[in-house]
Amino acid sequence: MCSLMGDMTLAQRKTSVAEDLLDLVALLPWWVGVTLAGVSYLVLHRLAVPVVMTTVQPGQMGAIVVRSMGTALALAGQYVVPVICLGGAGLSAWRRRQRRQLTETVVQGKGADVLDGMSWRDFEMLVGEAFRLQGYSVVETGGGGADGGVDLVLTKAGEKFLVQCKQWKAFRVGVDVVRELYGVMAAKGAAGGFVVTSGSFTKEAKAFADGRNVRLVDGHRLLGLIKQARAAISSDGGRPIQEIRPAGTAPSCPVCAAGMVRRTAKKGASAGSSFWGCSNYPSCRGTRPIG
Repeated sequence: MCSLMGDMTLAQRKTSVAEDLLDLVALLPWWVGVTLAGVSYLVLHRLAVPVVMTTVQPGQMGAIVVRSMGTALALAGQYVVPVICLGGAGLSAWRRRQRRQLTETVVQGKGADVLDGMSWRDFEMLVGEAFRLQGYSVVETGGGGADGGVDLVLTKAGEKFLVQCKQWKAFRVGVDVVRELYGVMAAKGAAGGFVVTSGSFTKEAKAFADGRNVRLVDGHRLLGLIKQARAAISSDGGRPIQEIRPAGTAPSCPVCAAGMVRRTAKKGASAGSSFWGCSNYPSCRGTRPIG
C-alpha cells in the first residue's frame, strides 16, 4: 500500500511541461539532447525580437498583444528549453552508464542468480542493453498504459519488435502474458515480440509461443545472450553486432544471433508455409518470416 501511494504521489507530482520534456529528451541518445538544446536556442532567440510599438490602428491591438506574449515566452524559453534539453541529455548519459555497469555485473556473474537482486527498473534497463548489444535500436516506454504493457520497442533492419519484461523471481510467466503481447503485436503491426523474464515460463506459455513470432527469453538465456554479445563486441573493436548479409543468404537469429535455416511449418494456421528457423533449435526457438 505504501508503495502504491508513493507511485500515485509521484504520478500526481509529475504534471509540468518541463518535467515531461525532460523525460522525453532522456529517452533519446545524449547527443540528440545536446543538439536539441542548440537548435532550440537558435530558433527561440530569433523569435525573441521585441515588439516595436508604432501607431496602433483600430483592430490591431489583439494581434499586438498576442505577438508581445509570444515574444515574452520566446525570451524566457531561449534559456529554459536548452537547459531542460541539456538536463535530459545528462540523464540519458547517466542511464547509459548505468546500463553498462549492469551489463558488466551480469557478465562477471557466475549464473542467472545475479539477476535476482535487481529491481524491476534495473532489469528493464539490462534487457534494453542486451538488445542494443544485439544491434537493435531500443526505446524504453516504461510499460503500462495505452501501449498494452510493452516495456521496450525495438527496431532493426526496418522491422519493429515489442518487448515485455517480467522481473519475477518466484513465479513462472504464464500464457496470459504471452497472449497479451501477441495481441498488441498484431494491433501495432510489429514483426515480432519478446517476453523476457529473470525466471521461467509455464508449459502453456511455451506452447502458445511455439510457431508464433514471439520469443520467450528466460534468465539463463538472457545471461547467455549478454555474455555472447559482449564477447563478440570485445573481439570486434567495440562495435555492436550488426546483421550484414548478402541478398538471398540466411539471416541471423533475432534471439541468439546464430545462423538460421529454412524450415516448413508442420502444424497450426501456418502449416505448409516456409520460414527461417534458428539453427540452435530446440534450445532457441527464434524465427523470421521469409520474404
